[in-house]
Amino acid sequence: MKSLIMILIIVAALCCSVAASPTVDVTKLQYPRLNDIEIPKITRHTLGNGLRLYLVEDHELPLFRMSVRINCGGFMEPADKIGLVAILGQTLRTGGTTTRTGDALDELLESIGGSVETFGGITTCGASVSVLSEHTDLGLEVLSDILQNPVFDPDKIELAKVAHRSGISRRNDQPQQIVSREFAKLIYGAESPYARHTEYATIEAISRDDLVAFHRAWFHPENVQMAIWGDFDPKKLVKQVEKLFGKWPRGSSPVPPLPKVTYKYKQQVYLVDKADLNQAQVIIGHIGGLLTDRDYADRIVMNTIMGVGFGSRMVDAVRSREGLAYSTSSAFGANVDRPGVFTSYAATKSGSTAKAIREMIKVVRSMQTDPPTVDELKTGKDSYLNSFVFQFDTRAEVVNRIMDYDFYGLPNDFLQQVKARVESVTADDIIDAAKRNLKPDSLIIMVVGNPNDFDEPLDSLGLGPVERIDIAIRQAEAHGGSR
Repeated sequence: MKSLIMILIIVAALCCSVAASPTVDVTKLQYPRLNDIEIPKITRHTLGNGLRLYLVEDHELPLFRMSVRINCGGFMEPADKIGLVAILGQTLRTGGTTTRTGDALDELLESIGGSVETFGGITTCGASVSVLSEHTDLGLEVLSDILQNPVFDPDKIELAKVAHRSGISRRNDQPQQIVSREFAKLIYGAESPYARHTEYATIEAISRDDLVAFHRAWFHPENVQMAIWGDFDPKKLVKQVEKLFGKWPRGSSPVPPLPKVTYKYKQQVYLVDKADLNQAQVIIGHIGGLLTDRDYADRIVMNTIMGVGFGSRMVDAVRSREGLAYSTSSAFGANVDRPGVFTSYAATKSGSTAKAIREMIKVVRSMQTDPPTVDELKTGKDSYLNSFVFQFDTRAEVVNRIMDYDFYGLPNDFLQQVKARVESVTADDIIDAAKRNLKPDSLIIMVVGNPNDFDEPLDSLGLGPVERIDIAIRQAEAHGGSR
């Protein structure tokens, strides 16, 4: 009882202290100049068979880490076997090698407190290693064995398939997941490798022979980059890498280029009818841009002003002034190898769906007509500049970024060039960027919710006919099975 009384007294004292404190305008705070960013030295080395290494020494802790980038991915799998590369990425490691089973690898790595993991993504496959530096040779040896001698154990393949079937059965449980999945299909096309997804039938169609054939065709050293950082002797390390990976034979075929994106601007409203929802998930947008676009930095500031955090126009209008949504935002996506996606998102109660859509479009339109105020421009720049230092706070970020830049042929100081451009962006640049990149009259609008509870029918928005999207999960009966 005495303890409870003491706690109440302390809480009351803290409340009084806070209440008595003067209000501080955080925008008036003065900060000292940030220290210059010191970029660690990166050493490059290419093996005779084309495998590329990027090394960064860091002797602060006795750790050895690496990430592997392999230039192949799900964009190369047949349309009737979607999921092949993802299952390959899982079973590459769990399926074991010609010298160790997957379970034996688990026991070995657990005994040294290390990990070696693999994955298969849409545009790349890869692996990672994390061990104490005293186990560097063992970590490299295990990685070499996994990448060059996988056996793709049928039991582990079936286990991976079970996980994928489970994911398919639950993919409509979360409205946010529906929003991101279906909107990507509207932007890139339902059959595009950047948007398509697994079905029961595509998982069933994948065989061990498919995994073996894909690995044999594309897992070759000229397609592999390795970023390594930690506590090691570089000369000794390169020698060990050459010993383990130097005899890995080159492949016979070049990796095909990523599929191009063709996009035609249009205005269209789509509805995913979810009668069990009392909130509407609203997303509007269209195709985005490339990381290498001339006005990429201008777009960063433009988008921050439009819809990133408190003080942005989207939050001010949709959340603070109109009270339509707890959270709302915008993002102007950009990639190096394909256009990203421009989106603005809000979750609003069903009875304010149409009103929220109108407000969101107004904000997008305002970016082309209303120049940013001095405060907006400053906040838009500061949001990027004040977080710039966090691009360099670990050796892993630096060396992995350089590995990616090297693959895409970008200069090492690409990020610094973007920063310099952000610092010089003007109000006129924002208007110009908005006119070039935002298409408020050609927005794709998608709503996931219960149309019976909307404040207005969506076709009353005057934004074109409403097309319903069927998200029913295709069952496997048509392919000879049932579940």
